[in-house]
Amino acid sequence: MHDAQGPPRRARRLPRRSRPAHALRLPRSRTAKAVAAAGALLLAAGGYGLAGPAQAAETTAEVWITTADGSSKLAPAAGAAFDGSPQQTDIAVDTGERAQEFTGAGASVTEASARLISDLPQGTRDSLMTDLFGSGAGIGLDYLRQPFGGTDFVAELPYYSYEDQQGSFSVDRDRAEILPLLNQALGVNGDIRVMATPWSAPGWMKDSGKLEGGGLAPEHYGDYADYLVKALDAYAEAGVPVDDLTVANEPLFETSYPSMGMSAAEQADFLRVLDGRLAAAGLGTQLFVYDHNWDRPDYPLEVLDATGDLDRVQGAAFHCYGGSPEAQQQVRDAGHRVFFTECSGTDSDDASRTFADTLKWQTENLVIRSLRAGSETVVIWNLALDSGGGPHFGHCGTRCNGVVEVDGGTVTKNAEYYLLGHVSKFVDRGAVRVGSTTEEPGGVQNVVFENPDGSRAAVVLNATGGARTFSVTENGASLTYELPAGAVATFTWPGAPAA
Repeated sequence: MHDAQGPPRRARRLPRRSRPAHALRLPRSRTAKAVAAAGALLLAAGGYGLAGPAQAAETTAEVWITTADGSSKLAPAAGAAFDGSPQQTDIAVDTGERAQEFTGAGASVTEASARLISDLPQGTRDSLMTDLFGSGAGIGLDYLRQPFGGTDFVAELPYYSYEDQQGSFSVDRDRAEILPLLNQALGVNGDIRVMATPWSAPGWMKDSGKLEGGGLAPEHYGDYADYLVKALDAYAEAGVPVDDLTVANEPLFETSYPSMGMSAAEQADFLRVLDGRLAAAGLGTQLFVYDHNWDRPDYPLEVLDATGDLDRVQGAAFHCYGGSPEAQQQVRDAGHRVFFTECSGTDSDDASRTFADTLKWQTENLVIRSLRAGSETVVIWNLALDSGGGPHFGHCGTRCNGVVEVDGGTVTKNAEYYLLGHVSKFVDRGAVRVGSTTEEPGGVQNVVFENPDGSRAAVVLNATGGARTFSVTENGASLTYELPAGAVATFTWPGAPAA
């Protein structure tokens, strides 16, 4: 990763508390005696029900809120009924406008994260894993982007690949802490989907002769493809099947930790070799190109154009450290899938503002703007880091933050935990993003999904400097809500409300 710009399963929804759709609401002025008398008169006249047409039940959205000051953290709030009129700021939901499906939300179990979580007392570790990946009280994370080999967030030096010496392939270093933790996560949530990403090919395959920087030598394209097939097989044998793969993290950034430069033309050429080796091995692994910042959408478009005949090349992966989320839409508009795969939170200049700044910036950019620009995933970088932002051996201009902070035996849930939860807890895999009007960045913004069961989930951020009142309108019915400055809320309702 670079230094961040700016501050910084299927998930099971909680039980619905709204009135059942078939419930009949009678006027409050009616007494039981009056109802009985009216029923008797109708029966005497040969009637079979109450006079007049039945009134549809009023739909009530359930609400969960996280505030900028942390006084409320993904906490249930009073429900909001669809019983009003559209406000000046109105989120108009149109389920007839349908975009991409949702694939998942999560983070990366780096070696640094695995070391910290593995060292926790067993009870604390088990509780944390349930909070991260479980349904009910947990947030149901279901997408993990896993490094294949060393990164800047190893637990200790040296950096490593799976074949530092030619002919000596092994994933044994991952067996110590990473793979056991992945197996535990899969035990908590069997719906987790995994993407693998190498930061570098083994040094002997590169023109630099080392993990840090340099490019993949063309004469070793076959060796590198075989290496990735071996890694996929080894992970599968260890109980962690890999569904998706990128071939180089940040291919336009060569640096002092494992990294590998690769032009768009080189990546396209290599993907052809890899596609053949994956097919020969009988692997259905899907490939995603690029895996770098929003500021260079031309790169993935060039690779995707050159590999258009390769069915397993699905789309592009993006990071947050340059450009704007809307660049993803170019890939989506070209008919390809978009995954957002990395962003690291950092401390604010005023550390007391870190929670509020992270909540607002990441919800705006990684959740709302990225999902509205076609992404199927929301993935934070490290799952866990310590109070110093480590272990790490790379670049973090200010302290990097994980989804949680582990300090000895103590676990603190960062803003990243809650903003992920506002999506992962309520949006199911296979949900479809639907149309919704929204204000520009810095305003009251939202993204809305329709789940496979027909329920809706809307994530709303008030990025303004003061409390804002707005409405959510669907099918001619509106709810009204006031959201504090910098707060995030998720609204869920069972289907189109009665007009």
